[in-house]
Amino acid sequence: MKAKDLRNLSETELRQKVIELKQEIFNLKFQLKAGQLLNSAAIGNTKRDLARVLTVMRQKGYKIKV
Repeated sequence: MKAKDLRNLSETELRQKVIELKQEIFNLKFQLKAGQLLNSAAIGNTKRDLARVLTVMRQKGYKIKV
């Protein structure tokens, strides 16, 4: 996910993306603890994607409720 692509999204779409990424991080952590996660780097990549979305939201001046 590129920041350039995120800048084209609306506020509603960005907020939905935050919710999706948080849910995905939760699921990945759960899989890691259960021993089912094969690629542990996926957690870090997802966290970076979340940080990108939040950064774009801050740049656009949207209120962020984390």
